[in-house]
Amino acid sequence: MPELNKLPLKSFQPDARGPLHGVRVLDLSRLVAGNILTLGLADFGADVIKVEPPQGDPLRAWLSDGVDTHWKVYGRNKKSVCIDLRAAEAKDALLAMVRNAHVLVENYRPDTLEKMGLAPDVLHAANPGLVVVRISGWGQTGPFRHKPGFGTLVEGFSGYASMNGFSDREPVLPPIQMADNVAGLAGAFATMVALREVEVNGGRGQTLDLPLFDPLFAILGPQAAHYQVTGRVRPRTGSRSTTAGPRNVFRTRDDHWICLSASTQAMAERLLRVIGREDLIGHPDYATNAARIKNAAALEAVIDGFMRERTLEENLRFFDAADVTVGPVNDISQIVEDPYIVAREILVRTPDKDLGTVAMHNISPRLSGTPGVLRHAAPELGQHNREVLADAGIDDARYKTLLAAGIAREGATASRER
Repeated sequence: MPELNKLPLKSFQPDARGPLHGVRVLDLSRLVAGNILTLGLADFGADVIKVEPPQGDPLRAWLSDGVDTHWKVYGRNKKSVCIDLRAAEAKDALLAMVRNAHVLVENYRPDTLEKMGLAPDVLHAANPGLVVVRISGWGQTGPFRHKPGFGTLVEGFSGYASMNGFSDREPVLPPIQMADNVAGLAGAFATMVALREVEVNGGRGQTLDLPLFDPLFAILGPQAAHYQVTGRVRPRTGSRSTTAGPRNVFRTRDDHWICLSASTQAMAERLLRVIGREDLIGHPDYATNAARIKNAAALEAVIDGFMRERTLEENLRFFDAADVTVGPVNDISQIVEDPYIVAREILVRTPDKDLGTVAMHNISPRLSGTPGVLRHAAPELGQHNREVLADAGIDDARYKTLLAAGIAREGATASRER
């Protein structure tokens, strides 16, 4: 196991209050998008309650050498209630929890809540101020509403994959759950907008239609405007930029990679000057940004020749001293030891029952007056049943009935494929 002792060790602060203290969130979602959304709220103090089925959130079964690393990170600062919402008694228990909640997040296929008898109008009847966030692949309306909501399909359909990769190779899907992550971040913002309408403007609760597709498409830039103006579809260009140059990655003498972005006129001229090619500054093929984009291959060959004569460290020292914008292409083994990462506490270690300590990203963004807080580790399945259900008004006798019927479970362990 890699040594990560350079990373700061953060103890949990269970009694700390963040700026969202008092906001209660019921998270019925599964996998990534909903968990990213509610993680953002939980990190800043919201009381996020994962309402999980008996088998748990499937994210618990995403394992790294038998360890549920995804859950340890995305489940932090949350509580877990395990109830089987297929049972009528469990739906009654959920509605009891809804009455003192502010947000409910779900990512079932459209119409599933309605079939369960938990449509937004039912939820709003129980709590008129509730913000209901409905995550799906394609939205609650439209011809794709019933299609499976897998992020991979969205990443292809949105145009992202067609833009990603090299011109002589197949389109490349992202190596992470990009559509889910973007939707989760956008959803956290939208949730706070809707909460402000309730809490500040005196408005009523509402339903947020949050497809994976829309936020991902929104961040891909002015693709439609470009096509409208030029009539052309932008080709895949690898690591080159279609808007400024030079910009690419280059191999060093010791077989590492370095990235360069000299995408302003002043930076491009500075680069050419420091590598001893001041003669190219006024050359018609490289004098302007448009010319450098058009002649990117020839210009990159010049830069590549310079980079390959030096190691990674030699290149970094040289270009840093010249104030030229370059940086290393790191993998995680380099990131965990980088002085920048350590000094800024971008990665931290927290106490963990399985590993002793577990490395994870710190809370972001950073607020100067009311920062987020790491309050507790990701919960066991059903760990907070009694606490949460009692707070919803479910007394001991009724709770024991739910337990006896197998509708509520405590001390359960999510099934895992090993």
